[in-house]
Amino acid sequence: MTSAEISFAEPGLTLRSASPRQIAPTARYIDQIEEDITRFLRPSPTDPVYPGAVALAVHDGEIVAHDAVGYALRYLNDTPTDIPPDQWIPMQRNTIFDLASMTKLFTSIAAVQLIEDGRIALDAPVTRYIPEFAANGKSDITMLNLLTHTSGLPPDPKPRLCEYPTREQQWEAVYGVEPATPPNQAFLYSDMNMMTLGKVIETVTGRSLDRVIARSITEPLRMAETMYNPPASLKPRIAAEEYQPWTGRGIVWGSVHDENAYCVGGVSGHAGIFSTASDIAVLAQTLLNGGQYKGTRILEEQSVRTLFTDYNQAFPGHAHGLGFELDQRRYMGALSSPVSAGHTGFAGTSIVIDPLAHSFMILLTNRVHPSRSWGADNPPRAAVATDLAMLPPVRPTRGRTAWFAGPVDDANATLTAPVAVPDGGADLSFDLWYDTSETDSGAVHASSDGGATWQLVPLSLRTGGDRWQTDGTFTGFEGRQWLEATAQLDPSTTHLRWTYTTGSEAHGRGVYVDAVTVTGEQGPIFDDSRRADASQFQPDDWVESRR
Repeated sequence: MTSAEISFAEPGLTLRSASPRQIAPTARYIDQIEEDITRFLRPSPTDPVYPGAVALAVHDGEIVAHDAVGYALRYLNDTPTDIPPDQWIPMQRNTIFDLASMTKLFTSIAAVQLIEDGRIALDAPVTRYIPEFAANGKSDITMLNLLTHTSGLPPDPKPRLCEYPTREQQWEAVYGVEPATPPNQAFLYSDMNMMTLGKVIETVTGRSLDRVIARSITEPLRMAETMYNPPASLKPRIAAEEYQPWTGRGIVWGSVHDENAYCVGGVSGHAGIFSTASDIAVLAQTLLNGGQYKGTRILEEQSVRTLFTDYNQAFPGHAHGLGFELDQRRYMGALSSPVSAGHTGFAGTSIVIDPLAHSFMILLTNRVHPSRSWGADNPPRAAVATDLAMLPPVRPTRGRTAWFAGPVDDANATLTAPVAVPDGGADLSFDLWYDTSETDSGAVHASSDGGATWQLVPLSLRTGGDRWQTDGTFTGFEGRQWLEATAQLDPSTTHLRWTYTTGSEAHGRGVYVDAVTVTGEQGPIFDDSRRADASQFQPDDWVESRR
């Protein structure tokens, strides 16, 4: 699946509150979003992952969830010492967050706009725009390398930029850094890529990066609460961050958390933007609309596709569009697909945009308040993304129900059916839908001794004109579509069994099985459309029917 297959929403689609009818059939998954972000307020396992969070979920332009839990400000230091409870600031839907590395998305979009205008070339060397960047053998690094983290630049400048006394010396240090590898040899996520890209944008436009992003993205889209360096008047609405005695700032609150961005004045291509969930939702819907929102177009449709196009196929596991990460199950959960795009921020922020389901999930937390060492924030990100992914129902192919085994940690689901295959053997057919992580897998087994022992059943799978074979196991992303599965059953087969086994990593949506039929030379042996046969299914407790 590629970005060329994406069907964008109507350009006129705007965000609106969901109707009860829209979410009623799968409302339990939407209710789970608030439950999931709340449970990470508790020790996980020692400290909470964060003191507060805001989650906003959208499907087909409908805001199906917008939840705020916990506190935007609670701690005085990382001992931790609480401030007096009457001074705690509750998290609100309109709380403003330091987006941290989600800033990179804005920088990337601004660069793509300049590519559209012909002012930047994707294959051009960075030195075309910043000649001094050539130092230490970097002449071959291109703009594409910066956008896809294949430049070979190290993750951060060493020493930190605060060690340099002037702004000019700080940027000289960025331009003069020695690469860790040659370009196009490895994927190496680096803030320096986007620091450099931001300076290219400033050089080409003759304006500061914050003004470029304001004029080309946030102001046209009326994202009034998205900005670098928020004014002091907004501080009560901003989520507090880390206790940083080493920077002399105490609790970082109202200024950018990232030390390098802070040291260059709060404006950089890699970090520094503050925003709200509602503002980010406008940008996400703009991309799902193909670059347009409320009559304002910030990107051409083909340019949007470049954000969802994997330029890093040479580096499996590190799929990357222009500035956007792709198909990262670890935090995208069941919203992940080859064209699902997003990004995370070190301070506790994330977005996942799934163009196949026309959905996106925004999770903003202050997970570094008061310490960056308290918890890992990918589990809550994946959890709420999976909650949203479960909203669109998978319709059974026959009848009103289908067997379903879903995203549960460290579990084994089984569906067993008794069959009596005659000496001449029989044909098995069923419909199969699956979306799993690499650590989860499904399988079909047969037994000829009443279930005492089991053997895999080799399968033929088909959808449209595509056909392939498996040894009886299946795993991965299969396009969110029903497949036709067939197999030959040996004589004397007594039972069939479908299994789905999961680990503890982020999951896909799961496995569905429907329309099971076993046919021998004399006709049907088992058919789940017959009431008597369907009643013989033996599912374990981890099963639900889908209407």
